[in-house]
Amino acid sequence: MSTSVSGAAATRPDPARARRRGRLIALALFAACAVPVVAGYLAYFYFPPSGRVNYGELVDTRPLPGGGLARPGGAPFGIESLRGKWVLLHVDRAECPSPCAAKLFNMRQVRLAQGKDMDRVERLWVLLDESMPGPELARLTEGVVLARSLDGALVRALPAPSEASDHVYLVDPLGNLVLRFPKDADPKRMIKDLQRLLKYSGIG
Repeated sequence: MSTSVSGAAATRPDPARARRRGRLIALALFAACAVPVVAGYLAYFYFPPSGRVNYGELVDTRPLPGGGLARPGGAPFGIESLRGKWVLLHVDRAECPSPCAAKLFNMRQVRLAQGKDMDRVERLWVLLDESMPGPELARLTEGVVLARSLDGALVRALPAPSEASDHVYLVDPLGNLVLRFPKDADPKRMIKDLQRLLKYSGIG
């Protein structure tokens, strides 16, 4: 009887060991996703081809806050739902004066110019008011993900000398802020930046 009980105890799973194994598996999965992106950054920013300088301004790479947004219909929305994609992000009011329209145009052109890789890129417009973009912007907003800022946390997390609406930002497939472009950016140079990142990145 005692031998039977001892044998059962010896084969009973160790909860602590199981938890450690689970954590190791999670870390391994995270590393498998993160390593290609990190390697792409290293190749792009720290070991660039001779004479090549990136156009977008490299910002302090950090994850953007999740939540705090809602779709125009009121459904909760978080930028984390776009994980796995490169995201061109801009924030502005729905009335969208000419600098805002220029940002939307550049975002559209940059995505289209990626050709077969265009599906790896999403565009996100975070609205700063309760209004909706007018019909005159329909061509520029086709396919753009629209969300409204509820608590301002994401907007405050966007680095800018003056206003976040002065820039187009690039977010990587892991949800990290990477680059900042001016609102009057040269779309051809934006295209080259993103092409290189897509080339060197193994995910997204």
